[in-house]
Amino acid sequence: MTTNPLLATGGLPEFSAIRPEHVRPALREVLDENRRELEQLLANANSRRADFDHDIVALENLAERLHRGWSPVSHLHAVCNEPELRAAYNECLPELARYQTEIAQDERLYQLYRQVADDLEAADSAEHSEAERLLHLALREFHLAGVDLADAEKQRFKDVMEELTQLQARFEQNVLDSMAAWQHLETDASVVAGIPATTLEQAAANASAANQTGWLFRLDQPTYVAIVTHAENRDLRQQFYRAWNTRASELACYGDTPADTFNNTQNIEQILALRQEAAEIVGFDNFASYSLASKMAGSVEEVRDFLEDLGRKSVDAARGELKALEQFAGRPLAAWDIAFFAERLRHEQFTISDAQLRPYFPLQQVLDGMFAVVNRLYGIAVTRIDDIDVWNAEVRYYRVEDQHGEEIGGFYTDLFARANKRSGAWMDECVVRKHDADGIQHPVAHLVCNFAAPTATVPCLLTHDDVVTLFHEFGHTLHHVLTRVGYPSVSGINGVPWDAVELPSQFMENFAWQPEVVRLISGHYETAEPLPDELVERLRESRVFHAGLQMVRQLELALFDIRLHAEPISGPHQDMAALLEEVRNLVAVVQQPEYNRLTHAFGHIFGGGYAAGYYSYKWAEVLAADAWSAFEEHGIFDSHTADRFRRTLLEIGGTRDLGEAFAEFRGRAPSIDPLLIQSGIYREEDAAVGDNA
Repeated sequence: MTTNPLLATGGLPEFSAIRPEHVRPALREVLDENRRELEQLLANANSRRADFDHDIVALENLAERLHRGWSPVSHLHAVCNEPELRAAYNECLPELARYQTEIAQDERLYQLYRQVADDLEAADSAEHSEAERLLHLALREFHLAGVDLADAEKQRFKDVMEELTQLQARFEQNVLDSMAAWQHLETDASVVAGIPATTLEQAAANASAANQTGWLFRLDQPTYVAIVTHAENRDLRQQFYRAWNTRASELACYGDTPADTFNNTQNIEQILALRQEAAEIVGFDNFASYSLASKMAGSVEEVRDFLEDLGRKSVDAARGELKALEQFAGRPLAAWDIAFFAERLRHEQFTISDAQLRPYFPLQQVLDGMFAVVNRLYGIAVTRIDDIDVWNAEVRYYRVEDQHGEEIGGFYTDLFARANKRSGAWMDECVVRKHDADGIQHPVAHLVCNFAAPTATVPCLLTHDDVVTLFHEFGHTLHHVLTRVGYPSVSGINGVPWDAVELPSQFMENFAWQPEVVRLISGHYETAEPLPDELVERLRESRVFHAGLQMVRQLELALFDIRLHAEPISGPHQDMAALLEEVRNLVAVVQQPEYNRLTHAFGHIFGGGYAAGYYSYKWAEVLAADAWSAFEEHGIFDSHTADRFRRTLLEIGGTRDLGEAFAEFRGRAPSIDPLLIQSGIYREEDAAVGDNA
C-alpha cells in the first residue's frame, strides 16, 4: 500500500512524491481525525477544568497537523500549477473553508478559550504573557468569524467564506492562464534593438523549441520589465504594456483564444459583494472595517488620513520628476514610455544603468553576500544542503544555524520564472516553529522570486531592483525562521498584524544599498571583481531617483484598495473604474490609457491577503525606515542594535502588541520623517520634530 506523502507528521515534505490524487484523501483524513480529536478534547474538558498546557496546546497541534497536510499543496499550486493539481486544489477549497469556519464558530471552543484566558488573567503571572496573547488573538478571531451569531447567520457566513476561497483562487488562476496564453513572435532584428542579450537569448530558445525562427517572447514578469525598460521600439513597448495591463480582462488578446476566456470582471464583482456581505453579517459597516479589526491601524479614516498625508507630501515631488523626465525625452510621455526614458535619464544623471550593473550581480554572489550580512548581524550561518527532496531541479534548500552551530530552521529558494508559476515574489511558511513535550520543530520557509533564468552561456544576472527584491523576501524569511515562539498560531509571522508584517522585509532592503554590503554581494560574472567604488557611490545616489513617482504609485494602489472595500460597489465594472480614476486624480501623475485594467490582475487584493490592507506596505515602510535610522545612528552592523532588533521585533511573532514592541526597540513611537528623508522627499533639516505616524 502506497503511503500518502501529505500525511507525514515530521521532517520536510516529500514534494517530488506528491501527486494530485493524494490531495483530497489526505485532506479528508486530516479533517476527519481533527474532528474526532476535537470532540474527545471537548468531552474531556467537560469533566475537569480546561488548562492551557493540555487543551490549548492540543488545539495548536490540530491546527499544525492541518497546516502540514495542506501547506505543500498550496505551495505547489503556486509554483507548479499543472491542470490536475489545480483541479484537486479547487475541489478541496470549499471543504477546507468549511472546516476553518466551523472551528471558528464553535461556541464550545470559544467558551473553552475564554475560561482558560480568564484563569490566566487571574493568575497574573508575567510568564504567561505569550499564552495570554495567543488567547486574546484567538478570542478576537472567534468574534470575527461570527461565533455570537444565530445559526442561520452562521451558516450564511460559512457559505460566503467557502465561495470566497473558490473565487479568489479562480481570480489568481485566470491571471496565470492569461499570461501563459499570450506570446509574441518577432522576426525583425531592428525591432528588438536595446533588449538585454539574456532576454533575447531566452526568447530565441523559446522560438527554437516551438520550431520557429526569431524571438518568441512570453508574458512573464522578467520579460515584460526588460522590454518596457529597454526596447527602443516604441510600438513593441506599447504592445507589451497593453498585454500586461489587460491580463485577465475583457480587453485581453490571446490570438485564437476568446478574450473572455480568462476575464476576471465577474469574479471581482462577486468577491466584493461577498466580502461586503460577510462584514455586515458579523456587524461591520464594510469589509475595510472588518479587515482593520485585526490590524494596527484603528479605522478606515486613520488609514485614509495616513495615505492622503503621504500623498500631500509626495505628489509635488512626483510631478516635478515627471516634468523633468518629459523635458529629457523632449515630448509628453505615455505610460509605456516612462520606464524606458527613466532608465536613460538615470544613466545620464548618475552614469549608471541596468546594463552596467547586471554583470556585477550574479545570483550566487548575491546570495553568498546576503548570507554573510546576516551572519555579521545575528551570528547565524546559512548552509546549502543538497540531499533534500524538491519540486523542481532549480530549487535549493538552506539550513540556518545559530552562533553555536545548532540548527534553528531552514528555507527553500525557488527563484526563476516559469510558465506554470505565479508571478511576483513572496515568502510562505513550509513548517512552523513548535515547541512542546516532543521537542522543537524548526521553522522552514519558502523564498520565491521570478528572476530571469540563466541561459546556456550566461548565469542568472540580477538587476539591482532584483537584488532589493531578494533582500526583501529574505527579510520575511528571517522573520519566520528566527522566531523563538513555540506556539504555531503566534509563531513567526502568525498573529502579526498584517500592516506590520512588511517591517522586517522592508528593513532588510536597506542593506542592499550600503557600500559595505554592495561589495559583499557583487562580483562580475567574468572577472569576479566587485562593483567599482565609483559605481557603488552612483548607485547609492540613485536610490532617491523617482522616489516621488514610486511613492504616489503605491499610494494610488493603497487608496484604491481601502476605498474600494470601504465604499461598497455593487454595480458594473465601470463604477470601480470611476473610483480608480477618482483616486488617480488625487495622487497619480502618470496618465494611464483607458484600456488599463490593473484591477483584473491585482492579485494582492483579489487573490491574496492584502484586501483592505495594501496600505500595509507604506504603513510598515514607515516602521522599517525608522528602525533603519537606529542602525544608521549606531552603525549598520552594530551588534547591540542588531540584537535588540532581533529580540524585540524578529523573534516575538504575534506574542506582543507591535506598537509597544517597536517603541521598546526605538525608545519612542514611530516617526514618518525617516521614510520621507530616505525617499529624498524631505531633507533632514526640513523634517518636523515629533511628526509621528
